[in-house]
Amino acid sequence: MLIRISLIIAIVAGLAAGTLNFLKVKEKITTLQANLKTETEAHQKFESDYKRTKNDLDKTNAVLKVTQETLKATEEEKVKAVAEAAAEKKRGDKLTDDLTKTRAERDDAQGQLAAYKATGYSPDQIFAFGKQLTKLQDSVAGSQEENKLLGRKISKLANDLAKYEDPDKPVPLPPGLLGKVLVSDPKWQFVVLNVGEDQKVLERAELLINRNGKLVAKVKVSSVQKDRCVANIVPGWQIGEVVEGDIVIPAHPSS
Repeated sequence: MLIRISLIIAIVAGLAAGTLNFLKVKEKITTLQANLKTETEAHQKFESDYKRTKNDLDKTNAVLKVTQETLKATEEEKVKAVAEAAAEKKRGDKLTDDLTKTRAERDDAQGQLAAYKATGYSPDQIFAFGKQLTKLQDSVAGSQEENKLLGRKISKLANDLAKYEDPDKPVPLPPGLLGKVLVSDPKWQFVVLNVGEDQKVLERAELLINRNGKLVAKVKVSSVQKDRCVANIVPGWQIGEVVEGDIVIPAHPSS
């Protein structure tokens, strides 16, 4: 009898323990289901927010791209507008300069016209006067050239005459005369210089040859041409060898 009661108590205790475990497991299952539902809802909400955010981002990127393209086009238009403005300013400045020049030419023409009117002569008369003036100027220029040639001939004749009257008298040359040695012949003791009648060089005139400011020799002109002359080295006056490029100046410049 005692054993049956103990067995019954054991069975009841086992059922109670099983029922308690079942309740605990059920509670856990209920908790897990609730948590799963919460996680599922949270995940669904996250996916929904992600899709909405992605759509917003895509729209924002599209707007940004359009904005960037618009900004680039605006910048290009700005550069083009600045270039066009600079070109217009340059053209305007040129037009202003041309206008100023044209006004100055107009004022000058008006002044010349007023001067013509003040003379009391007609334009044809003034034109004729101008032609006569040109002829007179040409005639004067020709006369001046003839005077130069005549002066050279007179100087040459005077020099030729002095050769007989006073052979030892120095022949003066222009004080600013400056020449160079073109040819030097040490064997025959003569040189060719790049000065002649055009520089008023005369026969028998003496010139000093120098190099780097030092005297090299003295020469005496034996013949003269238009733009050059031949001179002989004066005995006893050669200090060094005469070479091409040496400088010559008058030994007796005129005062």
